[in-house]
Amino acid sequence: MNQPSNPFLKFIQNNREELLAEWTDKMKALDDPKVSSVLSDQVYTNTCNEYINILLLSFRGEDKEITSKICDFSQRIVQQGWSLRYISTGLSEFNKLLFFEMTIDDSEEEKMKLVWSFDKWISPVNSEVLYQYASSWERTVSLQKIALQELSAPLIPVFENITVMPLVGTIDTERAKRIMENLLQGVVKHRAEVVLIDITGVPVVDTMVAHHIIQASEAVRLVGAKCLLVGIRPEIAQTIVNLGIDLSQVITKNSLQKGIESALEMTNRQIVSLEE
Repeated sequence: MNQPSNPFLKFIQNNREELLAEWTDKMKALDDPKVSSVLSDQVYTNTCNEYINILLLSFRGEDKEITSKICDFSQRIVQQGWSLRYISTGLSEFNKLLFFEMTIDDSEEEKMKLVWSFDKWISPVNSEVLYQYASSWERTVSLQKIALQELSAPLIPVFENITVMPLVGTIDTERAKRIMENLLQGVVKHRAEVVLIDITGVPVVDTMVAHHIIQASEAVRLVGAKCLLVGIRPEIAQTIVNLGIDLSQVITKNSLQKGIESALEMTNRQIVSLEE
């Protein structure tokens, strides 16, 4: 980043508090009311102040340090949930505010002389902010996707040789593939004899979903375990009947509790009441 002329530095240093206050107000006004009502005024002030610190640092021309500061700054604004559009608009508003305040008493000719050097100084800083924001956002989304994939088909051991896979939400082809992989790996890892697939949280069971469940059940059987389908609500049962889906090869129970009781029986155990 090229080192700009001193008038910019001097003006920011002499008018920092006024610039900060006015820009903070603009940022709050630009933000979604649902967001601004949750964030404190101090968050806006700190964010704007951090950006001004980056601008001041840019006068020293130390690219590595500036990039590091911008990276940290971008990560924080991503965590605050601010959109790229909002950040871009906010930076543009500050640029206009700063340039207008600097040249308020200048003639049009003098303003035009400053435009090029002003843009040459501040554009690389803003470009790096937006680039680091996009990179940080991509990393965040990627980590969230991995976390969601891990949670999309968890296999939980509840008793020795008994595991449960609770499913929540819709089941598409990609998720069905993950369910199959986790089931087979989990059966081996936990030495499961009985696996319960709990569909209490699955809103719709259509022909495709039923097909995936039957495939999963068959795969579990082939590796030496038994599969129970639990959590079949009345409306789901009616849908299965209306669609003519054949689940005769799958053991079904209407609740997870009933399924666990059956699983215990299959592994030669039972739940007993302790007399006082």
